[in-house]
This record gives sequence, C-alpha cells and structure tokens, in this order.
Amino acid sequence: MTRAQPNVLLITLDQFRGDCLSSLGHPIVRTPNLDALARDATTFSRHYSQAAPCSPGRASLYTGTYQMNHRVCFNGSPLDDRFDNVARFARRRGYSPALFGYTDQGIDPRRATGINDPRLSTYQGALPGFDWVLDLSEPYRPWLDHLREMGHAYDDHVAALMSEPERDESLSISHFLTDRFLAWLDERRPSSQSTSRSAHPSAADDDASPWFAHLSYLRPHPPYTAAGKWSREYDPESVDMPITPSEERHGFHEAVMQLPDTKAPSTERGMRRMRAQYYGMIGEVDAQLGRVFATLRDKGEWDDTIIVVTADHGEQLGDHGLREKVGFFEQSYHIVGLVRAPHHSGGHGRRVNAFTENVDVFPTLCELLDAPIPAQCDGRSLLAWLNGDTPSEWREMATWEYDWRQLYITDDADGSALNWPHDRRLERQNLCVQRGAKTAYVQFGNGDWLAFDLALDPTWRTPITDSSRVLPLAQRMLTWRSQHTERRLSGLKLEHGGIGRWPDDMPFQSPTR
Repeated sequence: MTRAQPNVLLITLDQFRGDCLSSLGHPIVRTPNLDALARDATTFSRHYSQAAPCSPGRASLYTGTYQMNHRVCFNGSPLDDRFDNVARFARRRGYSPALFGYTDQGIDPRRATGINDPRLSTYQGALPGFDWVLDLSEPYRPWLDHLREMGHAYDDHVAALMSEPERDESLSISHFLTDRFLAWLDERRPSSQSTSRSAHPSAADDDASPWFAHLSYLRPHPPYTAAGKWSREYDPESVDMPITPSEERHGFHEAVMQLPDTKAPSTERGMRRMRAQYYGMIGEVDAQLGRVFATLRDKGEWDDTIIVVTADHGEQLGDHGLREKVGFFEQSYHIVGLVRAPHHSGGHGRRVNAFTENVDVFPTLCELLDAPIPAQCDGRSLLAWLNGDTPSEWREMATWEYDWRQLYITDDADGSALNWPHDRRLERQNLCVQRGAKTAYVQFGNGDWLAFDLALDPTWRTPITDSSRVLPLAQRMLTWRSQHTERRLSGLKLEHGGIGRWPDDMPFQSPTR
C-alpha cells in the first residue's frame, strides 16, 4: 500500500562543492552514502546555485527565482513577503513543513511589528511557512546547551566549532541535527523493524500523515575544522592542490584576493590543511546522511519519500587564490544536486550532464506533488530528467549573480550612501555570470566585462578578447534578462472578465483554478 502523497525530505549541505562526490570521480574525497543514493536517484552533475552567499543563494532555492527578481542581495537583505516559497507551497498541499537547522531569510520590514522588532536586526529568520522544530541559526544555542550537558562548555559558537576536532564526532553539530530529526521521525512512526509498509500495511500506516522536512546542515561550511575522527580522515600531504590564480587579474579578483575573509592561505601547509579539513567535513555529513537513509529504510519510509540533496552555494577552497564563496568563479556556485523520486524510477542511477539550477527545485517539487508551478518561478521542472527522458528544450548555460552593495549601505548621519535617487552606487556593485559548455561571460554592474575560453582552458584563466566572440555572449545574457523579468501579471489580458494566465494569489476563484 502506498500513500497518495509522499513524504518530502529537502536537504541542504551548506557550501558543498559540486565536484566533491566520489561518484563523480573526485580523486580524494569519499562519499559512500551519497554515492549509494546516486545509484537510486538522478545525479545532476552540472548543477548550480544562483547566488552567494547564504541568504541570496537560499532565496533562489526556496522561491525558484533569480536574484534579479527576488532581490535578496546579501546576508542581511530582506526577502519580500510577496514571494511564494517551498514551505508555503507544502502547507497548501496539506503538510506541516518542519525545519531542522536554518534558512537565513530576513523578514520583510513591512511585516515587522515596529522599529524595535528584533527581527529587523538579523537575517537569520525562518522562511515563512516552516515550523522551526530545531533552530540552529547562529549562535546554535540548542547545540551549545547539549555540549554543556555533555561536559563541554563554550563561551561562543565560534569556539565550539573551532574545537570540533578535539571532541568525539558524536558531539558534532551535524550529528546533533541528525539525532533531533531521527527522534522527531520516531515520534511520528516507531521503527517497523525493517518491515515495509507496502508489503505489510497496517491501520497505523493508514492513519500516518505524510511529512515534509527540511534538513539544513551547517557543514561543510567553515571554520575548516572537521569533527573528531573526520579531522584526521585525510592526510594533508595527500590532498590535491587548487588552481593557482592567473598572473593577469581583473581588479575585482585582485581586490577579493586581499580581503581577510576570502584570501586563500598563503602557505602550502595552510592550503593543504584547509582542504583536508573541508574533505573531512564532507565525509562527516555524508555519514550523517547515511544514518538518515538507513532509518528511512528501517521504518519502511524509503519508497514513500522524495529526497532532494543540494547546497546553497559552493566553496573556492583555494582555487584562484580564494576561499569561502565570493566573486564570479564557478567553484562558488557549482554544487551538489541529487533527486530521488521513488515513483519516477526511469531516472534512477542516471547522470544528467545538462545545466541545471537551484531555481529548478521548487518547480520540480510542484510537479512531483501534482500542483501547478507558480508563475513567479524562473526555474524549470526536472521531472522529465527524473523519468529518464530528455526535454525537447532546455537551457544551454547556467547563470548566477553576486552582489556586494552592502559595503556601501551605512547608517551615516548625512545619508550619503543612500542619497536616492541621485546616487546610484548601490546599483553598480554587482555582477552576473553565464557559463556555457565552452565559454563563460561575466558582466559587471559598472559596465566592465570578462569572457573565458573554457574549451581551450577549463580553469577560467584564458580570456577571450576577440569582440566577434564576445558580442554573442553579451547578447545571450541580455536575452536571458529580458526573458526572466517579472511575469505574474504580464500573461493576463483584461478582456472578457480576464483571459490568459491568472496570478497565483487571487482573492477569489479564477477560471484557471
């Protein structure tokens, strides 16, 4: 017996690079549990985030829209409350969407209770629609309380994360989140001793409601300190080394290479240690997912659960002289992408090499749950790929954006940084990238541009200067922008009571609903 509506498990692994899967041939890192999932799921090997850092990247994931539309530009930039999102959608489908971890989405200031509303001082709120079962936004208080109970007291969360190698891995923040989710799952349905519900249905199974859970893991986000045995899993002397920066660099690249938060380690020893610890963090979250997957099987939930594994953005890890997530290089945006839809087995074990994006996740969940895709969505459903088919029309490139206007937003008394409408500096502090199969094009908000020949040099260090080759890339980006502008009312004609595509949030029943 199978429920009409499945469970949904949306997993984000913060800052997980897309190349760090052993199933995709990484020479060092080992991910046996994600590899096992890949054999029973669809792997999207060219999957990309649409923005960085966390808040912008997650806004695109949760709303299915590009940054040029949702306008969450940086950590601390609010999310407009008018947007639909995966949690609100899940609630409309009858779920009570549960959040374990964080979503890093700030409140729309127009929804605040007043100037003293504490939510106006943080971007680490929950995405509207979620029930926050475990709040692991900074400073991770539930985890710090747990450590204190276990005899490890820390003054702040940074010290607790930095000291993860000194404690047993069972006390890690990733292990803690997994424990809380598994306890929640057990409260909903005790273990069936590996008895499949589909083989042995019971009255309890009939009464059990489907669930929607978002597991938002912090790791492998920095600090670069893996937990317990995982900090020793990879020998620094044996790890691969990063792509060295080009001798001739754009001024923006040079500038971010000098910033303390994004400058790569200056010594080979420091570089090797950073990479070894990052791989260790990946190994540990892979082990935690192994626990989750095993429990789903044990409870007979495996074949009734849609699983999506992705990230909010990637990690430079020393490539091009950078660390963290910053700028235009694809290491900050190429991310893990796995989808398992049990009742769409045509794509199980399949590796898709077409360009897919995080904005595709929301539309995909809509189709998997037999619901209309909101008109706001810029992404496309991945359902055809999951069925083993190839869409007749698909994108030929991945697109992402990066914005650093927050450096110019201040509370100066004279308001010089926000002298609207005469001062337009904020609108120039951004870039957009399109990465195709053979080229990459970068357009800066101040009019500068870069182009790279990836067929000749996949490391993004060989520029294209021939204007006859650059012009089509710039035109392609212009076309992309024109095709992804706001569309929610643009498909409706005010004739005969309204014809065409009606908006999703009508106060009365429209003809298309």
